[in-house]
Amino acid sequence: MSVQFEVLTGVDGARLAIATLDAPASLNALSLPMIEQLSSHLRAWAQDPAIVCVLLRGNGAKAFCAGGEVRSLVEACRAHPGEVPPLAATFFAAEYRLDHLLHHYPKPLLCWGHGHVLGGGMGLLQGAGVRIVTPSSRLAMPEISIGLYPDVGGGWFLSRLPGRLGLFLGLTGAPINARDALDLGLADRFMQEEAQDELIDGLLQLNWQEQTAMQLGSLLKALEQEARDALPAAQWLPRRERIDRLLDVSDPACAWRAIAPLAQQEDTVLASAARNLLKGCPLTAHLVWEQLARARYLSLGQVLQMEYAMSLNCCRHPEFSEGVRARLLDKDNAPRWHWPDVAQVPAAVVQAHFGKAWEGRHPLADLL
Repeated sequence: MSVQFEVLTGVDGARLAIATLDAPASLNALSLPMIEQLSSHLRAWAQDPAIVCVLLRGNGAKAFCAGGEVRSLVEACRAHPGEVPPLAATFFAAEYRLDHLLHHYPKPLLCWGHGHVLGGGMGLLQGAGVRIVTPSSRLAMPEISIGLYPDVGGGWFLSRLPGRLGLFLGLTGAPINARDALDLGLADRFMQEEAQDELIDGLLQLNWQEQTAMQLGSLLKALEQEARDALPAAQWLPRRERIDRLLDVSDPACAWRAIAPLAQQEDTVLASAARNLLKGCPLTAHLVWEQLARARYLSLGQVLQMEYAMSLNCCRHPEFSEGVRARLLDKDNAPRWHWPDVAQVPAAVVQAHFGKAWEGRHPLADLL
């Protein structure tokens, strides 16, 4: 089993539930069975009055979760060219339902986001009530590298970042560290890598019968205070003004051209981000631009409904399969994009990604 579940009993009989992503060889990439296991246990724990708190974490030193397990998705896309594979329809619906459940979880839900927290991992982390990062944390939505787009609610949380930082991070897939995550409202607490056992012990010592929020807050603040000296330097807020000026443009092609010259800059953070864009998928740039523009005033449920359509349509078009082939399957890192010039991506193709790709009622209609 790729997710481990355990329940620990505290001093007053209250029970702490722990879900551990346990596929370290794949950096805990989320497969459909893992998503289904998580959803089932989380729903059961929500209904169990003895469970007072849930901790979500990942096994292995390198990652909490490096995204969705997209290899099998692309294999299904290849078997159904130009169509929506049944696996894709099932996978994305289950994943987005899980993300929505986390955002609305009725009990304290903590997520330990160490190491790589990418794509689908960000969807899990952002849904938690207490999002914990560590010195090793590297958060990113790197889908531009594989011809997808920042899904799992990315339209919701990226569009709400200060200025045009969400657009920049979506276009470039640039990583953010723990300090950035706190600065941008993508994390709540910073702790040392080795503090997880102390956190669990503290949770088991709490009196969950009264003044729970105050006790939990005191525990989290104490552990955060111990880690304060290890907090890395900020990368993105100090660069926000420059990024806002760069992306004060009218369309995604202009945004691409504005970011591209940064690849030659001495600022290594911006240069790396620009190089990632230039190696990425031009269609994705258009999707990110349109996605964030539409998501700005939508609820989380509406965003997930929109992204479900986008994801299914990405499976029908060639860029997603080609990006995964180049980056993850053949690993030649030389994707042959169907639309290699950002200025030549047809507007009709972009709009088609937001169209209905199923029969009848929206499969996620009840998320509203």
